[in-house]
Amino acid sequence: MRLKIAVINQRYGLEVNGGSELYSRQIAEKLVKNYDVDAITTCALDYTTWENYYPAGDTNINGVTVRRFPVDAPRDARTFQAIDREMNHNPYVTKEASEYWIDKMGPHSMALLQFVATHAQDYDVFIVVTYLYWPAVRTMPLVKDKAIFIPTAHEEPFIHFKMYEPIFKAPRAYVFLTEEEKNLVQNLFHTQEIPCDVMGVGVEVPAAVHPDSFREKFGITDEYFIYVGRIDEGKDCPRLFQYFLDYKKQHQNNVKLVLMGKEVCAVPQSEDIISLGFVSDADKFDGIAGAKALILPSKFESLSISVLEAMTLHIPVIVNGICSVLKGHCTKSNGGLYYQNYDEFSGCLDYMLTHPQEYAQLCENARAYIDANYQWPVIMGKFDRMIAQIAQA
Repeated sequence: MRLKIAVINQRYGLEVNGGSELYSRQIAEKLVKNYDVDAITTCALDYTTWENYYPAGDTNINGVTVRRFPVDAPRDARTFQAIDREMNHNPYVTKEASEYWIDKMGPHSMALLQFVATHAQDYDVFIVVTYLYWPAVRTMPLVKDKAIFIPTAHEEPFIHFKMYEPIFKAPRAYVFLTEEEKNLVQNLFHTQEIPCDVMGVGVEVPAAVHPDSFREKFGITDEYFIYVGRIDEGKDCPRLFQYFLDYKKQHQNNVKLVLMGKEVCAVPQSEDIISLGFVSDADKFDGIAGAKALILPSKFESLSISVLEAMTLHIPVIVNGICSVLKGHCTKSNGGLYYQNYDEFSGCLDYMLTHPQEYAQLCENARAYIDANYQWPVIMGKFDRMIAQIAQA
């Protein structure tokens, strides 16, 4: 008899193509080969509003039964931004204040919570992905005795909220994406006695990519660096734009910055910054493959699939060195560079453009790092062993 697994995440769908949501779908679709897998999620698509987009009820995506529950009310952006701004500057607020914040953070779905409470005994193992949002916080106490927690945690103000202490101490086991994440969680919450493993993710890219087709489709003839992901203040995109424009003032070259992703913050009107909006996976991979490097300016990342995808395609990366995980990818692989200020940012771009022999070695190192650390067969074998241990207990 096949074990029954539930994966809990705030959003789930083919249209949700980033972060922990994509990771949750990848894991669910790998697990379905050996287990009966349900994804328990909300009807939301847009993380800024949590408005219901998908119909409530059950559907099947690539063999996974997706159980969607309505969000009780969309997020009031003005109210939440005011609360969030205050909390961001006061990470050691009271438990009551952080409880109020998580209810406003959302996505708040009592139907989802009631389903988990009613059907907890129907599942052998729950995999709860991402610590930050309401579904994880509210369901963890209900399923903690058979929960694998994948917190996707990184250093940020929220992780210090007192409300999270019992959540991080609750699960039967942990899956961490990086050693840096493991060290952070164990140091903050003293969870060393909870079984854990560092697994990362498997990285999948097309067997063939077509950078020339990408250039022709979007009319890009110059060399370019690329950013892939939400174009958002939370990803430090405004600083990236300013640094790049300052770089262009100092360097009379034709290099461009290409952006792929939904615009959540303003993008400067400049012929040197090309914003393509949301693109297909084929265009994404073709665009990355044609770039000089992928730039990720975010200070807060628990892994970054876009960085790993670029490295898989032999494309080096330039990342924010303030983020220990991103810096770790570069130092462990010798397949990327990192910066913490404008001068270092400018130096990274110059180095990539003016040192062809060293650049070629960065490309080779990047792919070697992926081959050694991010392969699905190894990762799923670890999942199987962890699931078996919890199910037999």
